[in-house]
Amino acid sequence: MSTTLRAEDHPSQKPTGLLRHAVFFSFKDSSSKEDVQKVVDTFAALPDKIDSIVDFQYGVNNSPEGLDEGFTHCFLLSFKDEAGRAKYLPHPAHKEFGNVLRPHMEKVFVIDYWGDPKQPKVDEPLLHAVFFAFKEDASKEGVQKVEEAFAALPSKIDGINAFEWGINNSPERHDNGFTHCFLVSFESENARKNYLPHPDHQAFVGVLKPVLDKVRVLDFWGKRP
Repeated sequence: MSTTLRAEDHPSQKPTGLLRHAVFFSFKDSSSKEDVQKVVDTFAALPDKIDSIVDFQYGVNNSPEGLDEGFTHCFLLSFKDEAGRAKYLPHPAHKEFGNVLRPHMEKVFVIDYWGDPKQPKVDEPLLHAVFFAFKEDASKEGVQKVEEAFAALPSKIDGINAFEWGINNSPERHDNGFTHCFLVSFESENARKNYLPHPDHQAFVGVLKPVLDKVRVLDFWGKRP
């Protein structure tokens, strides 16, 4: 079992003015490419219909790590605050999108967290979304050590042009037990290729392993509608 730590239990996770809503889907084998594209297009049309969405990025998973658990399509929505999210979730346009999605969706994974509005806004970055669930017996100190070690990587490894992390605060209960999200933006595929085997990244993995219960990783080019 993994720890049930949530944002309200973590004093560093306070509203920042940028609430991220990360959504991932896998689709049924019976759904055609046209069916999937209709879902994607309908989702990408929501920022024009729901004004509380302040940013929207999406793409298809291209992670080379094999830790995606079958999820293929990635979406990152941003709101200024919880009120913006509260307007979005029951909005008729969002409900209409759900009707388009439902016949074709195999699995859904949703994590929300407070992002960092001070990070640079990059046009179509290569986004590396990493999710952790920690062991039930993991100490707060052990988890904090992981948080700090991951946050230190941008200062040690070239090619990372933005970084943020947060603890899940989604009200939807589609988090699959994951509590932590780390979002790394690379300037290129070569930067990611350098990052994964980098000694400092491998040293971080050594800090992580003793307290890790499960990990999920999805990468995508974050284009905008």
